[in-house]
Amino acid sequence: MLRHTTVALACLLACGMPLHGLAQTGDALAPITITGSAIDDRFLSSATDPVSSITIGRKQVEEQHAKNLIEVLRNVSGITADLQGNGETVKIKLRGVENQRYMGEKPGVAIVIDGVPVFERTGKVNIDIDNIESIKVIKGGASYLYGEDALAGAVIITTKRGAGQQGFKAETDGGSFGYRRAMLRAGFAKDDLTGHVQYSDRDQDGYYFMSRTYSKTWSGNLKYALNAKSDLSFGFEKSERFRDREGSVTGEVNALHDPQGVNGGRGFSRNFDVDLSRYNLTYSNDLDERSNFLAVLYQYQDDTRFWSNPMRFTATGAPTTSLDHYSTLNDYTQVQRGFKTEYRTRFEQLALMGGLEFKRNTFLNHASALNSYRARPTGPVTPVGMVMSDDFTAENTQALYGEAKFALSQKTAATFNLRHDRIGIRFNAQPVAGNGNRSVSERKDFDVNSYRLGLTHALDKNTALHAAVSTGFRAPTAEQLYRGQTTTNALVLGNPGLQPEKSTSFEIGMKHQTQLAGWPTSLGAALFQVDRKDFILDSNGQYAGTNNPAGGGSQFRNIGGARSRGLELELRTQPHHRWSFDAAYTLLDAYFTRYESYYQTYGNANGSYVAHPAAAQRANPAFWQSNFTVEQFNNTGKKIPRTPPHQLNLRANYLPAPGWMLSGEMDYKATSWADEINQEKLPGRTVFNLTAQYSTKLSGWPGARLSAYVRVDNLFDKHYYLTARGSGDANLDGRYTREDPSIVVDPGRAWRIGLNLQF
Repeated sequence: MLRHTTVALACLLACGMPLHGLAQTGDALAPITITGSAIDDRFLSSATDPVSSITIGRKQVEEQHAKNLIEVLRNVSGITADLQGNGETVKIKLRGVENQRYMGEKPGVAIVIDGVPVFERTGKVNIDIDNIESIKVIKGGASYLYGEDALAGAVIITTKRGAGQQGFKAETDGGSFGYRRAMLRAGFAKDDLTGHVQYSDRDQDGYYFMSRTYSKTWSGNLKYALNAKSDLSFGFEKSERFRDREGSVTGEVNALHDPQGVNGGRGFSRNFDVDLSRYNLTYSNDLDERSNFLAVLYQYQDDTRFWSNPMRFTATGAPTTSLDHYSTLNDYTQVQRGFKTEYRTRFEQLALMGGLEFKRNTFLNHASALNSYRARPTGPVTPVGMVMSDDFTAENTQALYGEAKFALSQKTAATFNLRHDRIGIRFNAQPVAGNGNRSVSERKDFDVNSYRLGLTHALDKNTALHAAVSTGFRAPTAEQLYRGQTTTNALVLGNPGLQPEKSTSFEIGMKHQTQLAGWPTSLGAALFQVDRKDFILDSNGQYAGTNNPAGGGSQFRNIGGARSRGLELELRTQPHHRWSFDAAYTLLDAYFTRYESYYQTYGNANGSYVAHPAAAQRANPAFWQSNFTVEQFNNTGKKIPRTPPHQLNLRANYLPAPGWMLSGEMDYKATSWADEINQEKLPGRTVFNLTAQYSTKLSGWPGARLSAYVRVDNLFDKHYYLTARGSGDANLDGRYTREDPSIVVDPGRAWRIGLNLQF
């Protein structure tokens, strides 16, 4: 590691290439300050920060008139995302990390909202986009500051607050596929007290079959100035959400002829009812001109209920394909409570920050029979209400972290971060059918250290270079440690010997401000490499299932390794001659460095195992009489799926007259693989979007402003796949072909129109 770091820093200081966002005088770096915080984003990035980061402000967010977070983040290099529920839920991924996984796993990116580390059970972000003040994306392993799951970086979201929310604002939108939105906000600002409350209501029928979604969110903030140097802020967000099917179909033929999934059946899970609430109380005190103290107390709760496992047979043994015939009702409650505090100070050539974090996450998982059913026509009846799983997990974390920044000279600064996490996992499972009426009570503790070493160097008043090596980690989950099913359906105690997954990120970057053909321009560039080791996968392979005699049973193990490396370029201009431009390009090479054992099933895994692939046959219709087989692959060296080697996003804004703005966007993704064995492809595509908006003051009504907009996505109605995910013989015909991946087709051309009144 030290050898790589030395080489990286030496290369940095030997080259003179240009990145963005400098705040310095002369040829020296800006004053030495600590800008990183796991609590608040009030500390603006500076030229002394040794990592790639980008901040998107409220004005930029609002100008997008976006339905979801990814429509805002598309112009950030290195980002990919999984969308579900017509885009209402987003799983953000960075630099190819975790792109091989697409179910309910964590995304490898820490999501922090107003100091609250939000981990949702699906790994997705469910935030009201109307409540976003700013978004900061930090790239590279970031556990040195944000703790668990920051394998590839962190997304820091700050919600609306302060005097800027005073007055009244009303918005309404409508659009394709029954899209409807309304938002109301009222706020005030006095000398020592500011506050607002906001209600947002989104509803859409959806393009896909049974894909209705809605969200109803109350949010607000109250900030009280205790004195000239300190304040106390209370923020909340409470949301009721619903989503049904995600809209996937199986295979290329269905994607072409039935893109809405009308004939695609019920899907594995649907009917998601989600209640979310987030509360945070933040205290800030600027002790003097050089020192600051921060503390936050928070709670985040996620109550989710959904259906899963479509029934094949009713309690009488009759076959069923009814849309509402599901076997399992899942009831999941997650509560995160925590406290964080930070103290920072600076001297002439040195800045220091120290922090403490205490948090407790609890997860209550209860699954029962939604309907009475049989697994086989003559099998035993599972009665409605029968408990199928009932377990409780508690994760307790105590962390100590700090940052030191040194001015080595007027042009050079060094940054060092260190964090220690102590994570205790407690797991309890009650006796239920299928586990031999055994209760389980287990515990496991992990001690994990994370760090960052960074260096920044000013070439001149407009150009700075940076280099850094940083780490990220993720501890095993209780499910991976203690739960699993063997081929005999007996309870096994998982793998208590699992070690945390870890990543090491290397980066060399440049920040540069210039005049480009008359446009004031910020340029950014970064070369990066992310090495992952010991990441946890099922010993049978990704989503291979437990019924695999060739694999010797199913167990989670530290069996994987991966590497992502590439180049990121960003360009952002200020308006000139009525035009402005933004561009983001990503070159990415992501592949498995160790993945020797991957099993893929052919035929129906509920049938009888046979050793020869030719014996696998389609279940038609008596699946219990069919055969299946498995084939082993060595995926070492193969590309990580859904990691396009090239991504390019271009945005242009034109101001034809006062109050008017026309915006165009081109978004390109190259072809990538849809599966880990690199057989079927996710085709590349280029999509164009267009927005026109107008804003004017209302005469005779001081301070009032009326705005309107029209947005058209996929302007040329291009047919393409939002995603394609292959992991086995989905149509049970004994082969794996292009007719097996799960595909989500883009809805095609879509429009939205809206009005905004503010006074």
